[in-house]
Amino acid sequence: MSQAQTAEARKVPFYARMSFQVLFAIAAAILFGYLSPARAVAMKPLGDGFIRLITMIIAVIIFCTVVTGIAGMEDLKKVGRVGGKALLYFEAVSTLALLIGLVVGNVVQPGSGWNVNPATLDAKSIAEYAGQAKAQSIADFFLHIVPTTVVEAFAKGDILQVLLISILFGFALSAAGAKCKPLVELIEVLKNAVFGIIKIIMKFAAVGTFGAMAFTVGKYGLSALGPLVKLIGIFYVTCILFVLLVLGFVCWLAGFSILKYLRYIKEEILLVIGVTSSEAALPTLMEKMEELGCSKALVGLVVPTGYTFNTDGTSLYMTLAALFVAQATNTHLTLLQQLTIFAVATLTSKGASGVQGASFIALVGTLTVVPTIPVAGMALLLGIDRFMSTARALVNMIGNGVAALVVARWEKELDAKTLRRNLAS
Repeated sequence: MSQAQTAEARKVPFYARMSFQVLFAIAAAILFGYLSPARAVAMKPLGDGFIRLITMIIAVIIFCTVVTGIAGMEDLKKVGRVGGKALLYFEAVSTLALLIGLVVGNVVQPGSGWNVNPATLDAKSIAEYAGQAKAQSIADFFLHIVPTTVVEAFAKGDILQVLLISILFGFALSAAGAKCKPLVELIEVLKNAVFGIIKIIMKFAAVGTFGAMAFTVGKYGLSALGPLVKLIGIFYVTCILFVLLVLGFVCWLAGFSILKYLRYIKEEILLVIGVTSSEAALPTLMEKMEELGCSKALVGLVVPTGYTFNTDGTSLYMTLAALFVAQATNTHLTLLQQLTIFAVATLTSKGASGVQGASFIALVGTLTVVPTIPVAGMALLLGIDRFMSTARALVNMIGNGVAALVVARWEKELDAKTLRRNLAS
């Protein structure tokens, strides 16, 4: 963001800023959901409609940004180097998140003392999730990445499949060089037009936030938390500490403050809290990473890839929730069994990407590798998954922005002066 843009933004009245509107919408939705639950539940289409508006354009955004990002680098070795560094960072941080969830689960033991009999739980309520989880073997996961047709990938909006097509297309254009430069320029123009659509859609962010939050509070209410409030509290505290300490340390090593970074992306944070979807913040997050000094090519490659492979919030949830179910049902886990859960979760945390209820499905799939854990115990988490998913989505989104800045710094493609100026504004 230029100094002129920053000055212009300061002239905008506080009530016209998206951050204020979304925050007001969240507060109003909570109050409305508490006072009139039935009417609040009827607001669900507002939230669903807004998310659909965003997701309908996500595939095109990913295609345009990844293709122009790879083609813009020109040097194919550089593309491979940036992609390799990004994947290395994603795997290191998300694996650390899995380990932290495992440690917290063992130390705090959120499920201890419950003494739940699995036979009394509603196993039917998770049958659908269990069926989808069983269908996601490792081989199926990799085969799923390859679409039957190019059109199918875009029609379904499958991020992994669109990402594969985009990478191949980007490599092809980069290898072709000057012969395909007009096509690269056309895709760049299309990308600008798509981001223009996003700016129009974001004007309805407060409406979508109100609908999604009102539905959540109206349907589940505060009473839905009940005795599970301990687990929710532990998970939220773990997420906050992970962002401030782990990501904060990473940011410090990269030369910037996590607190200033969080303040800079406050609109995206509020949006994710409101609609419980990290994808809703993808377009504007990418714009802000460019404004902070990251090159367009790098942002176009790293951020969309991170939405599939950099799942810090999901990783924290996976191991912590798995131990909670075991403890609540008095299932003793050996160290080997816990390490097995940890190892399998490194794959399953990414294996259900793009599927509704992805983290819940992935957790069911993880628990099936340890037969002694009753999968029916997942019914304990079903009612609060909506609340847990907010924290998961938030950490995933924050982590992806940090990843882009770190990889850009690693590649020496981060303008330090631009970063400092915008974070200080």
